[in-house]
Amino acid sequence: MVAFSAVALPLPSWAQVAPTMSEIAAYSGLHAAAARGDVAATLRLAAADPAALKARDGNGRTPLHVATFASKAGAIVALARSGAALDALDNDRYDAVTIAAVADDEATLDVLLALGASARQVTSRYDGTALIAPAHLGHDSVVRRLIAAGSPLDHVNNLHWTALIEAVVLGDGGPRHQSVVRALLDAGASTQLADRPGRTPLQLARDKGYRPLVDQLERAGAR
Repeated sequence: MVAFSAVALPLPSWAQVAPTMSEIAAYSGLHAAAARGDVAATLRLAAADPAALKARDGNGRTPLHVATFASKAGAIVALARSGAALDALDNDRYDAVTIAAVADDEATLDVLLALGASARQVTSRYDGTALIAPAHLGHDSVVRRLIAAGSPLDHVNNLHWTALIEAVVLGDGGPRHQSVVRALLDAGASTQLADRPGRTPLQLARDKGYRPLVDQLERAGAR
């Protein structure tokens, strides 16, 4: 049985969706090999039918998406070396990098980035990035990895939020979100970009009563 970690997201039901157990049981061919993490079968099936690398399940997931949801590093490497597109988006417009980032799966994210996957893509129906999602979830180590990989610091999604704003608005103000804010500020994220009503990260932190975030932002010169 393939284990997929569940991630609680404060997002609509059409946000990132891992394959269900019934979907996994129905997989065949390269999707099934990817879900199992069967490297030998993955290489063999991809060599026999390269078009299978682009095959999609009912939610538009390629074998690479499936292997990423399942944290199957060996299968991810085998798929990439066989020619799988690392930047492919599923029906919900998620790529493998964002899938790993949302799952707080540092090991899988490292594999993808080492293979050349981009941390710069615009993903999801929010027109966000791989950096914005883990920032709001408090995945501080993932955020640092994505910053190092060049994920845009000040990308504004269609909610009119940046990674810094989401870390404040959707975070809990606790240690991991404080670490996220510190990483973003240290990297040079803008403290002046505001949400749609015009509230800056500092104003939002004050509104939420998150004193440690207020202190961090003030030290960074936020207004």
